[in-house]
Amino acid sequence: MRSVGTVLSLVVLATLVATFARRWRIPAPSLLVVAGLAVALLPGTPPIGISPEIIGLVVLPPLLYASAEELSWRELRAVWKPVGVLAIGLVLASAAAVGVVASLVTPLSWRMAFVLGAVLASTDPVAVTALGRRLALPPRVQMLVQAESLFNDATSLVLFRVAVGVAVAAAAADWGAAGGEFVVLAGGGTLIGGAVAGLVALIRRRTEDPVLETVIALVTPYAAYVLAESAHTSGVTSVVVAGVVLGGRGDRLTNARIRLQLHAVYGTVVFLLESVVFSLIGLALPAQVRALSDGDRGWPLYALAVAGTLVAVRLLWLAPLSALVQRKGGMKRLNWRVPLVLTWAGTRGVVPLAAALSVPEASKDGGVLADRPLVLVLTTSVVVVTLVVQGFTLAPVVRRSGIALEPDHTEREEASARCRLADAGIRRLDELAELEALPGVVVERLRRGLNARLDDARDRLAETGGGASVESDDLIYRQVRRDLIAVEAAELRRLYDGHAISDTTRRRLQRSLDLEEARLTDV
Repeated sequence: MRSVGTVLSLVVLATLVATFARRWRIPAPSLLVVAGLAVALLPGTPPIGISPEIIGLVVLPPLLYASAEELSWRELRAVWKPVGVLAIGLVLASAAAVGVVASLVTPLSWRMAFVLGAVLASTDPVAVTALGRRLALPPRVQMLVQAESLFNDATSLVLFRVAVGVAVAAAAADWGAAGGEFVVLAGGGTLIGGAVAGLVALIRRRTEDPVLETVIALVTPYAAYVLAESAHTSGVTSVVVAGVVLGGRGDRLTNARIRLQLHAVYGTVVFLLESVVFSLIGLALPAQVRALSDGDRGWPLYALAVAGTLVAVRLLWLAPLSALVQRKGGMKRLNWRVPLVLTWAGTRGVVPLAAALSVPEASKDGGVLADRPLVLVLTTSVVVVTLVVQGFTLAPVVRRSGIALEPDHTEREEASARCRLADAGIRRLDELAELEALPGVVVERLRRGLNARLDDARDRLAETGGGASVESDDLIYRQVRRDLIAVEAAELRRLYDGHAISDTTRRRLQRSLDLEEARLTDV
């Protein structure tokens, strides 16, 4: 009963803090970590441990799936080469650098220093997505940061398994086998994720039951994760692939009412899970510190050294890569602000913590891995440092860099797209009016609504004036308005496929059309 009360208290605390973070417009993950740390330091607070099984199996799949759904196929195709370089090359470089620094400045053996490097080598998709939601980054920069964090799991997981094998068995690393394992993890996870996405798409096309659709959407990430892990491949990669495939086709799988319901349900689930997991990171650190031996009391300095190493290696890796991309793009004057923002956006979070918690407590010969508590403390500390320091300062860094999109830019793009959608609807309405198949009152009512949207294109939904005097006319109005919404949705897809609008604008306008279509159903 006490554990249930602790969980409920944690949920209430996390929800309150996350709500205030949204109200104050500050990064919720950073504030949640600070709040969790403050509560853990209060006298009488019971020690709270984190189970790697709970994090890996319960929390991660839906959060990863929600992050992957936000990826755009179009932008992803444009950045796949630098994403591949970062997901493999930068992960290897970060692991090696952290391993060397940790073996030199901390009491860790070189084997456990290698484990620490593998744990912290990759950026965290949950933290990156949560911190990046309110940043007005250019689409390709945002895509690069998110895609890197989602697709570097296979590399870091292979490194982690090799490092743990060396530490536990005290054997030499088999890099040949590691290469084969990487292919199995990444390739197998991709195949299973694609298969799950195909099956789910097939089912969702054949059902319009809101309850069943919601259950399928909630179960999908868990199915992708469990199936991939059971096949000894990467569950994270499987969830990401399933999310990317289904996220890009969501507007074609279900109707507007179900899409709105799924958006609300998944938004609630993600809000609760993110709130709890980030507060847990802060809550867990004091108890982990108390488990250290007297010889490890210099852990704050060790953590700062490791965090500084990660930032330095990331900047040194991104600067020449950015210069190369800009040179190929024909830019004569190099822009160093982009690699700086990309460097500062590379935070750590839930995934490294789950990996550190899964390090065995004993070696194969039965001996205790004495360095495990320090690895756990350093991992959590680096996560806290990146989430707090980089999290609170990321928005100012983006603003001062000058690469952030101005609000006027986004409003102009959305207003222009709304005009194009309304134009498409008016053209379709003119075609129907020429056939003289509609009552005049219906045509005029529809035309007034579309013209109002043209006159005030920045409004999300047009205010339609006048009411039908006859019930049959109102029914015809709704039927024809649905037809016009379908035309506008087709025009929206055409604008997006033609690179006239960003994925953010497409999703926003699609939601507006969904809201209007659902409102027609409610009448």
